[in-house]
Amino acid sequence: MSPLVALVVGLLLGGVVVATVIIRSRPDLGRISGDDAAATAPEAALTRRLVDLIDPAIVFVGTDDSVLLANPAARALGIVRGDRLLVPELLALSHGVRSGGSRRADVRLPGDLVGSGPRLVGAHGVRLDSGTVTRPGPVALVLQDVTEARRVEAVRRDFVANVGHELKTPVGALALLAEAIEGAADDPEAVQRFAGRIAVEADRLGRLVRELIDLSRLQGGEPLPELSRVEVDRVLAEAVDRTRTAARAKKLDIVVGGQPDLVVRGVESQLATAVTNLLANAVAYSPGESRIAVAARARSGFAEIAVTDSGIGIPRADRHRVFERFYRVDQSRASSTGGTGLGLAIVKHVASNHGGSVSVWSEEGLGSTFTLRIPLAGADDRPVADPAPAPAPQTLENERS
Repeated sequence: MSPLVALVVGLLLGGVVVATVIIRSRPDLGRISGDDAAATAPEAALTRRLVDLIDPAIVFVGTDDSVLLANPAARALGIVRGDRLLVPELLALSHGVRSGGSRRADVRLPGDLVGSGPRLVGAHGVRLDSGTVTRPGPVALVLQDVTEARRVEAVRRDFVANVGHELKTPVGALALLAEAIEGAADDPEAVQRFAGRIAVEADRLGRLVRELIDLSRLQGGEPLPELSRVEVDRVLAEAVDRTRTAARAKKLDIVVGGQPDLVVRGVESQLATAVTNLLANAVAYSPGESRIAVAARARSGFAEIAVTDSGIGIPRADRHRVFERFYRVDQSRASSTGGTGLGLAIVKHVASNHGGSVSVWSEEGLGSTFTLRIPLAGADDRPVADPAPAPAPQTLENERS
């Protein structure tokens, strides 16, 4: 909870405590003079207004577990119905607060209550009685949605763990190879062989570091450069040129086709990197002596760049995860393909930064098609505004996600 929100909640709860004590200690409150009523009415209205306007959900729970007050944010979460609190964990928290004082807990709200999938809320419960009251009084529950914060925290932990693991592999290999060279100083052939392996591992380590830096920049580490008109033909030519050597090593043909002379607004280097990553992925997972096709076309205000291979394909259960950082469909092939698991994550962020998207169609044993969609540039140098997705063609590509 931010300091500002905490301050407002503290002031609010302080006012409610005062009001509660006054109500408990003055049963004749209904018989107060007109001057007193005029003085307290604006304060009560202001307190209720604050409760209704504050962002965190606030629920006041009475000693009989009935809901004395719930602001609109609490009712929007679906946790209150009438004067009942529907979440057993929140009721248990209020009992603990009533008997033991202030408490905090993370509570998971079921998706059928929230209406938009399960949510995780951070709940802070405080007692509303004062030290002079002998019986426990009402409890205030302040709830704040922490679903995204916890997700980001988990992603950060996973990212740090994955980076450590990925860096450890080539670094460890380099250390072992250095020891092997030292032990084989009198064997020129062994030294040459180990030196070749060192070069491979050093290249893998350098590629991992470069892709980590690229991903950091794309995720907001640096502002996006100014967009300019970019010819799609130039992007495709650059990407094909970058992957031609790897493709020839596996006797793969890269065929370029589609609609020529398309122009998008973007950063040419980033777009070339994205298409290069798609082609490199196709090369890595395609069998030798086969064909990879890359084609572009204009559709619904977007340039669609599709890269198709006839490789091993992606299992249905893995398709929604292929754009995650460090995720590999076949971990056993990681060392043989030399991939870092960051290429498709970079493609996803390039597409997002350009106001586009990337999707995949795949079938095991038949291959995969990755489609990058980037907004076209208009004649006045502005992208064509047509965010509506195009209907899927009545072909096998209907299964694209």
